[in-house]
Amino acid sequence: MSLRKSAGEMLADLRANGLDDLIARLGRNHSGEADQSTPDRWADLLREFLTELEDAQLSHVDVILHHRLPHSSKYIDLVLSGLDPHTKESSHVLVNLASAGDTVRATDELFVRDGTYVLSPGKQVRQYLDYLAAATPELAKRPRSLHGMAYVEDQAAGTSVPDHEAAGLPQVFTTAAGPGLHYHLRSRLDASSSTAETRRAGDQFLAFRQERSFLFKTEEDKAGKLHRLLRDSFVLLDEQEVAYERVRTAVHNARAGGRPTALIIIGGPGSGKSAVALNLKRDLDAEGFRVEHATGSRSFTSTLRTFTGSRSQRPQGGFRYFNNYMDADPAELDALICDEAHRIREKSYTRFASKEVRGRAGRQIDELLAAAKVPVFLLDDQQRVRPDELGSRAAIEAAARAKGFAVEVIRLDGQFRCGGSDAFDAWVARLVGLSPLPPVKWSSIVGPDDEFVVADAPDPTRLEAWLLDKQRQQDGTTARIAAGFCWPWSEPAGAKADRHLVDDVTIGDWKRPWNAKPDGKVSLPKGIPASHYWATDPRGFGQVGCIYTAQGFEYDWAGVIFGPDFVRRGDAWVADKKGSADTSVRKAPDEQFHVLTAQAYKVLLTRGMRGACVYSVDPETQRFLEEMTA
Repeated sequence: MSLRKSAGEMLADLRANGLDDLIARLGRNHSGEADQSTPDRWADLLREFLTELEDAQLSHVDVILHHRLPHSSKYIDLVLSGLDPHTKESSHVLVNLASAGDTVRATDELFVRDGTYVLSPGKQVRQYLDYLAAATPELAKRPRSLHGMAYVEDQAAGTSVPDHEAAGLPQVFTTAAGPGLHYHLRSRLDASSSTAETRRAGDQFLAFRQERSFLFKTEEDKAGKLHRLLRDSFVLLDEQEVAYERVRTAVHNARAGGRPTALIIIGGPGSGKSAVALNLKRDLDAEGFRVEHATGSRSFTSTLRTFTGSRSQRPQGGFRYFNNYMDADPAELDALICDEAHRIREKSYTRFASKEVRGRAGRQIDELLAAAKVPVFLLDDQQRVRPDELGSRAAIEAAARAKGFAVEVIRLDGQFRCGGSDAFDAWVARLVGLSPLPPVKWSSIVGPDDEFVVADAPDPTRLEAWLLDKQRQQDGTTARIAAGFCWPWSEPAGAKADRHLVDDVTIGDWKRPWNAKPDGKVSLPKGIPASHYWATDPRGFGQVGCIYTAQGFEYDWAGVIFGPDFVRRGDAWVADKKGSADTSVRKAPDEQFHVLTAQAYKVLLTRGMRGACVYSVDPETQRFLEEMTA
C-alpha cells in the first residue's frame, strides 16, 4: 500500500519515528524496488530528498510514497503533486530514489549491479512515465502535467548523462545537487500554492481512470492491438527493458563478428515475456536484421500470423513454429526469438513423419540453436504441461554451451497479469503445491492495495453465473471457464444446420462442450470460434477451455474447474491418472504426472486479469478450496 502526506508532514514523521513506522504503514519491507537499496539507505535518501523539498519551499506539496503502477506489481518511490507554476493546473512528478551500491556503468541506459544488469535511474523513470501515460487517458491528453526525475547518491554521479532531456530521459540529480535541484522542482511545482490546492491535485491523480489499453478484450480488439504492438511502442519496464536491450546488444555484436550469444529470459505468468519478444521482433525487423518469432503454440502463432499485419518478408511474416527449423541453414537468422520455450519438444517431427524424416532429425533444441547467431529463449519452468515438453533453463543452457554459445540468463520478476498481483501468483503456487511454502488463505496474504478478486463457487452453475455477473458489471470485460482435462473431447455432432459441439463436460445437471478441436479438417458449427480464438472471441464463453487453448492467453475473469485428476487428501494433493482424459499426460511416470497436473492448474488459475473463481468436483477438495479462498 502507499502512504500519503504533505512533504513537510512526512519529513517530520520520518525524523520523529524513523523508517520502521513507515514500513509498518506501507505493509511491506520497501527495499528500494529495482535498485535493491537497503531499507536504511533508502530511508536516508527519502529523508534527504524531503529535506530538499523543504529547502526549495515546497513542504506543502502532496507526496504519495510507494505508489503502485496500474495493473502491475511495480511501484514508484514518490509521486509529488501540486500546481504548475505557469498554468496553475495540476502537475505531477514521479521520483526514483537510487543508491549507488556497487553500480558500474555499462551503457547510458544500463548499469551492472552485483553482476546483474539494471536500468539507469533516468531510464527507469522514463519507462514509468510512458507506462503511466499509456494506462491513464487523462494524463495522455495532458503530457505536460506529468514529469519525472531520479535522485541518487553523490557517489553515483557517474549515472548522469550530459543532457538528459535532450536524450529523452528525465533529469538525474545527486544528493549534492542543491540549488539546481531546487530550481528544477520549482519549475514544475508552484511554491506559492496552498496545501489544500496540492491536496486536491493529489486527489485528482489518485482518481484518474486507468485503462488496460495494452490488453486484448475481444477478437476485434486483439486484432487491432496486436497490429499496433508490432507497429508502435509497447512500454517495457525494468527487467523487461533490460532483457530487450541485452538481446539487441547481442544481435548487433554478433553481426559485427562477436561471439554468438544465447539468451535465456525466465519469467512467470504475466511477467511480460511475450511483450519483450514482440518488441524485439518488430524493432529488429525494422533495423534490417533477419529475425523470426517461433512458438510451440498453435493458438498463439495462428493469432499472430492473422492479426499482426507484419511487413516482414520472412515466411508467414516471420511467425513460425519450433518444428519449422529442421532444414534451416546454419545461422541463417540474426536472431530467433523462441517464445514459450518451455514447450520445446525432443524432436520436430510428428508421429506421421516418414522414415527418411525421422532419420535426419536431430534434437529440436539443437535445431533452434543452429538456426540463428543469437537464439533467444523465453520460458517459465512451471508452465510445462506435457511429458514431451523439455524446454527448461537447465536443458537449454547445457545445449547452448555445448554448441559454443556464450549464455546470458535474465529474470523477469514483475507481474502484469492477475491485476499485477504478486500475492495471487504466490498464493496459486502455494495452493497447488508448486511452492516450498504450504497453502495459505487468500485473506492472510492479500495486500490492502491489491484489487485482484478471489472467490469460490459451490457448483459450476454458480461459477458460471459469477462470471456472467462480472461481465455485466462492466461492458467489454471478458470471462472464460477452463477445466482440467478430465472429460472426453468429442468431434462435433450432427450435420449442416444441426451441427453442434457435444456437451462433454458434464457435472450433475450442468453440461457444456469443450472448445472446438484444433483440427482444420473438421467443419465447425455455425457461431463456434476456432480453438485458437477461444480465449479472445466473445463466442468462446459458452464452451469450456482446457490447458491447450488457455495457455498463453488472458481474460479479465477466470473460472477454473478442478476435475478428479487433482484432489486434496488430508494435507496433500493427489494426482489421479484415472481422473484424467489427457492420454498424453497419463503416459508420464506418476511423479511427473503429479507435477504436470499441478502446473496445468497453475496456468489455468493465472489467466485472469481481474479475478478468479474456483470449484472442484471432489467434495473434500471443494472444502479445501473454500477454506483457502476465504
